[in-house]
Formats: sequence, C-alpha cells, structure tokens
Amino acid sequence: MTPSLTRSLLTERHRPTLERATSALRDRGHWSAYSESPRDYDQAAGAAAFAALRGTRFELDQPGADGWVGDEVSPYGFPLGIRYPHQNADVLVPAMRAALPAWRDAGPELRALVCVEILARLGERTAELAHAVMHTTGQGYPMALQAGGPHALDRGLEAVATALAEQSRHPARTEWTKPRGRHEPLRLASTFTPVPRGVALLVGCRTFPTWNGYPGLFASLATGNPVLVKPHPRAVLPLALTVATARQVLAEAGFDPQLVSLAAERDDEYAARTLATRDEVRIVDYTGSSAFGDWLEENARQARVFTEKSGVNTVLLDSTDDYRGLLANLAFSLSLYSGQMCTTPQNLLIPRAGIGTDEGPKGFDEVVADLAAAVDKLLGDDRRAAGLLGAVAEPGVLSRLAAAAETGEVALASREFAHPEHPDGRVVTPLLVRLDARTPGVERTLLAEWFGPVGFAVAVDSTADALVLLRRTLRERGALTVLGHTTAAPVEEALVGVCLDERAQLSLNLTGGTYVNQTAAFADYHGTGGNPAGNAALVDGAFVASRFHWAQTRRSV
Repeated sequence: MTPSLTRSLLTERHRPTLERATSALRDRGHWSAYSESPRDYDQAAGAAAFAALRGTRFELDQPGADGWVGDEVSPYGFPLGIRYPHQNADVLVPAMRAALPAWRDAGPELRALVCVEILARLGERTAELAHAVMHTTGQGYPMALQAGGPHALDRGLEAVATALAEQSRHPARTEWTKPRGRHEPLRLASTFTPVPRGVALLVGCRTFPTWNGYPGLFASLATGNPVLVKPHPRAVLPLALTVATARQVLAEAGFDPQLVSLAAERDDEYAARTLATRDEVRIVDYTGSSAFGDWLEENARQARVFTEKSGVNTVLLDSTDDYRGLLANLAFSLSLYSGQMCTTPQNLLIPRAGIGTDEGPKGFDEVVADLAAAVDKLLGDDRRAAGLLGAVAEPGVLSRLAAAAETGEVALASREFAHPEHPDGRVVTPLLVRLDARTPGVERTLLAEWFGPVGFAVAVDSTADALVLLRRTLRERGALTVLGHTTAAPVEEALVGVCLDERAQLSLNLTGGTYVNQTAAFADYHGTGGNPAGNAALVDGAFVASRFHWAQTRRSV
C-alpha cells in the first residue's frame, strides 16, 4: 500500500515548524507551536468525543491481546467505563522489536517529521484530551486543556527538535584521506548512523500523564526506538488516545503501527516491574514516587532509566520590594491543582525575626498570617476556587492532610467543599502549618515530601540558617524547584551558590504572573537530573542523546 503521508508532504507541512523549534532551542526565549487559548478549540466537540468514549471498548488492534481491562473513575465522581485491551507482553514486545529496523533506516529527519505530524494530530484533539485529562487526574478544565494539551505538545516538540539536533551533530557520510608521502594516500569512506537502543518503556503517572509522558515518548520515538506506553491504571485514557493517534499516523506514513503500543494493566498487576526488566526494554521513562524510581534504577540494569521522583521544594524568604505581590504569587503556587504537582512549594523558610518589605519589616507571625489571608482571598469564591484547585485524585492526599495538621500549629486550616458542577468531586484547599526549626525531630517532617496541598511555614534563626537547611534538603531529598525572595545582593549570591552546588533549579523574586511550579518548553528545564529528586531534566541534550548510539561503517576507497 502506498503511504498517504509521503516524505514530501510531511516536509511541506512540518519542516518550518521543525526549523523554528530548533531555533527556539538555541534562543531559549518564549515560543509555542500550539495555542493555549481555550477559544481556539471546539470545546463542545471535545466534550462530545469524550462522552462517546465512555462505556466502550477502546480498540487498538495490537498483537497478543488476551482480554480487557480498565476501571477508571473520574475524581469528579463517576466511572468512565472504558475497557482497554490487555496484552501478552511475550507477543507484543517482540512485534515491537521487529518494527525497529525500518524505523531506524528511515533516518532522523523523516522520523522527526512523522513525530511532528503525530503532535499536530494530537493538537487537533486538544479539547477531547482536556476532558480525558480532567476526568482521570482531577485537574480543573482550564488547566487540563493547557497543561494536558498545548504545554504537553510543546514538551514533545522540544524533545523531537532536540533529537534531530543531536542526531545531526555529525555528517552522515565522510571521506577520510591520510597522505603517505610518495605512496598513495589512504582513503576511507564512512557512514555514521544513529542506532536506537531498543524498546522504550514509558511508565505513565496519574497527575500529568501527557505533560510528563510526551518528552520521553517523543525523545525515544524520534531517535528510532519503539515505545511501549504503560499508563497509570487510573489515568489510561489520555495516553490511550495518544497511542491511537500515533499508530494511525505511523501506518499512514508506511511504518508498522506497533512502534507505539499500549500496555494497559489489571488492578494490582504491577506490570511496570516485569516490563522494565525485560531484555528487549532498553529505555525506561518514569515519573512518580522515589521508592519505585529507586527500584527501577537498581533493577532495570539492562536499560537506561530516566526518573523524575519526589523531592522537597523549598521557598526562602529574606526580603522583598513587593510584599503584596509575593503573597499573591505564593498563594497561587500553593493552591494550583490542590498542590498535586511535583513542583509545588512545601517548606517556606522564614527568619523568626521576620523579613524586610516595601511596607516595612514584617515579623514571622505577620508573614504567616498575611499568607493565610492571601490564600483565603484567592479561594473565597467556591466556583472560582474549584477551577483552580481541581478535585483530589488520590485518597493518600487526604490522609497526608490529616497527618500534616498534627505536626504543628495550624495557621490555615484546609477545608473541603463540593464541586459546584460535580457534587461528588472532593475539593480541598491548602493547609498551612507553623513549625520551628529548633524543635527536636522536626527534620522528620521537613525532609519528607507531603504531596498535596500542604505547606509548612518554618521559623529559622536567620537567613544564613535557612540557607544551611536548604542545602541539607537539596542534598538529602532533592527538589524540582527552589524559590527565593531577597533584595540583598549577598543573599542572592549565596542562594544561587547553594542551588548551583546542589544542582537545583532556582527562581527569584516571582511576584507577578509567573509561578515557581510552572515551566515553559524551549525556555525552561524541568528539573536538573543532578539531585535526588530525579536523574533526568526535561528536556536537555542528555535526556535525548542517551537514547541512541553512533555506529560507523568504514569502506576502503
């Protein structure tokens, strides 16, 4: 069958996007290929497409299907009722491996063009994906649309552009000539081929299945590796839609659709453990708890494992020239998606003598009270608050909230209320607890990750002591984000030094519409890969270049 997506058609459609994306990698400025405005998407059609999927079987025509699985329940209070094919890995994985040679031989540029076509098709399904993300993760619809759609697509495109750049670093063909005086020179013709590692396993997460999943998926695919997508059993639909779209594009471009396959699992099957240690699996991408991330790093020894694990994100408050802006910005960061983000601040280190501000000195008690008031003001209207907070997806969030409230003096109690549009959805506001760094044993609380809407306002003896505690936190537990507020150059220099020493991403003096728990593709790296919170950064060269090897073939001329 003649492919309907020819190379010339793909080149015409997508070369300008690839060139612009490659330029954006170098410039590191603001650029996005996909609109984040809800007005640019047919939201009614997206809702209808999502509704049509409920209660159906999600057909994929993959080899080795041996049953049906799926038990997703929306955090907003209703079952999705979608069933997905369960696969015999002993059939599916070899079929994926057999698809590799033709995909490898297609070369970096054609692979990149096909990947951009997949991203474009996913972009057309943004409104549908938004509902899928919303009703598996609990994100509010605006966040599900933006983070689950265009922002995730940007990260995927960033990975594709990086992959093309890394695979184009050397010429594909060269001729080597070595003079030998009166003798004929030595001549060799060489070809250099980027060779994929093998099957890549993507272990999806519950909270951000597309945003966290697309970098690894497209980095592996663009470097020639088949990708087996193993979604979280409670958030299958967003990645199932992704797999279905990718398979359709691959088939239209003349490639085996098994290059991207889905591995949905039964409850308590723990398929990631057995899949990650298969000999054919040579790449693993994982986002989630440190416990399983550490297990993968220790046990999937045949594979290159990329992890984003748990950390303890810290804020250091020293001084500010915009106190009200600081409070509003921090209140938003603590509240967004009920703190169910790997980048949400947790420990707020505040000198017990207080901080300097444009309104004069503010003592520790006053800062904590003002921050609590700022959160209350932000979330005062339940309808607006529900859109920002979303619904709680995991029961563990609620149990951590209850446990955190027992660790110190509650400065801001968490409240639960019914979602205005989905009464069965559980919506909770942030909890803020006062702690003292002098309290014996407080480190057990401060050096643990309390995933969810939990913040600790920690009284420290001085900014210098805050820097010491920050360094210890980064060294022992790691962090994906650090936020600092200071108007003093020596403090800023010391704070930057700590984060450079411990390889952590730092934001300074955020008081407007940029928040510490949000990063932009092409401009910001997500994580560094250099501290215990994870061994990978989204998306740097190391995240991509480790997925292939250079193989040289020499011929005598």
